[in-house]
Amino acid sequence: MSDNTYFVGVDVGTGSARAALVDLKGKVLQQHVKAIQTWNSERDHYEQSSEDIWNAVCHCVKIVTKDINKEYVKAISFDATCSLVVLDKKGEPLTVSRTNENERNIILWMDHRAQAEAALINATKHELLQYVGGQVSLEMEIPKLLWLKGNIKSTWNKIWRAFDLPDFLTWRSTGVDTRSLCSVVCKWNYDAMNMRWSVDFLKQIGLDDLCVNNFEIIGQRICEPGAAVGAGLTEQAAKDLSLLPGTIVGTSLIDAHAGALGMFGCRAALEASDKLLETSLDDLQGKMALICGTSTCHMSLTRDPCLAHGVWGPYRGAILPDYFLSEGGQSAAGILLDFVVKSHTQYTNIQAKLGKNEHIYTYLNNLLEKMCSERKCGDICYLTKDLHVWPDFHGNRSPIADPNLRGMISGLNMNADEESLALLYLAFVQALAYGTRHIIDNLVEKYKRVPYSSMLFCGGLAKNNVYVQAHADICQLPAVIPNEQEMVLVGAAMLGACAAKAYETLEITSKEMGGTGVLLKPKASTKDYHNRKYRVFLQMLEDQRKYKEIMEK
Repeated sequence: MSDNTYFVGVDVGTGSARAALVDLKGKVLQQHVKAIQTWNSERDHYEQSSEDIWNAVCHCVKIVTKDINKEYVKAISFDATCSLVVLDKKGEPLTVSRTNENERNIILWMDHRAQAEAALINATKHELLQYVGGQVSLEMEIPKLLWLKGNIKSTWNKIWRAFDLPDFLTWRSTGVDTRSLCSVVCKWNYDAMNMRWSVDFLKQIGLDDLCVNNFEIIGQRICEPGAAVGAGLTEQAAKDLSLLPGTIVGTSLIDAHAGALGMFGCRAALEASDKLLETSLDDLQGKMALICGTSTCHMSLTRDPCLAHGVWGPYRGAILPDYFLSEGGQSAAGILLDFVVKSHTQYTNIQAKLGKNEHIYTYLNNLLEKMCSERKCGDICYLTKDLHVWPDFHGNRSPIADPNLRGMISGLNMNADEESLALLYLAFVQALAYGTRHIIDNLVEKYKRVPYSSMLFCGGLAKNNVYVQAHADICQLPAVIPNEQEMVLVGAAMLGACAAKAYETLEITSKEMGGTGVLLKPKASTKDYHNRKYRVFLQMLEDQRKYKEIMEK
């Protein structure tokens, strides 16, 4: 392909849609973002609109491609949150809200309304549950569908298609009814080991309706990520996007998985003294990709399946063929830090004195360095010696898989100045890193997974060096931050590049477009300190369980 070859990657996150124009080497040339609407009319209910999202996607794609010849855009592909979209026989939205507004036809990934349905499914102990860490999450699609069946019959009786959001975008673009293997195996309890829907599972949980006509509601044709879909963009979709009809469309990924794909091929820019690291950093099985946004997803690949409680997977082929994906996660990460910072009495005061492009986390990071210097600590990590946090304010996804766990803080006082906010913020950053170590230890020590040799970071929190360095120090693993910060968008573009045959395979596409990154090494000097704080971290979990036991008696 020529230098005038471009791909469009589209990413739909929790709060916005984004598009990027990406070249053959994975460089983002143009990008644009547009907010999307979320309704939260009931506790734990979060809803969106597929029409609102499609319009936002079209707006962004038009902006990033407006200055180039559309013939140079060889492919487009999508990633999105793992949210449930329901449509009627005309392909129009069906309400998922008790307000009966058809526009609200998406149950967002973070919606927790299906707690009882998830418990019912988990009580079956069905063998398929071993591939979701032993129990289905209420954030997945099958519990949400079961909730719809039991609570909004008028919608349930009219469902023509139920899509994962990334698959909806592919369908809307091509008119072809396919599903990504990534979506169905990771979020729909599709049996990837035998490449089929399980009739037994669906009947046992009361969703035998979905078996009708060879599973047409939830998907008859399952495609590998990066496979070309149909004849490309339809006339109408091309008009909506201001692209050419027939532009190749690649099979989608879930948003975090697109970020992982983008990063797995990223190479650390090494100095001469780091050459011994080169081999281990290139080992695909030794990499953990952290996609750090509202939540954090922890992705890693192995050649052989690794079954572990509280970690989703192993999912065969969910990102790359011939690899099994293990997926851990923290339901609240960026949103948790925002909550802690914004609810502090000093938040408004600090915001008022920030520079035009200065972020409050930058301010707090600088304040921590100043405090460290004044107190002669040697490292900011020591500032939280007496302040400990268990961070599961929104339940635990991995490795415990308990949505009923709650947050804990030990060491609070009555200080309400800026320094108290900085310390609290740092303690929560560290707690999230201890949570990552908990996932890693669980996989390597308890389930004998191949040891990790490095971590890769993308997403909003990857721009925060205190967050990344804390992970490197606490997990004692080198951390790589890609030079191209928008790796989720790059991962989406890789899917289109693979579909357009720019490179031979998706794995090669990842390596060719993954670029290079900055290496942050773990500090050995803080290892003992973090080991002790990690012991406190684990003890807090045991204490919370004891409190619950006392109260239940």
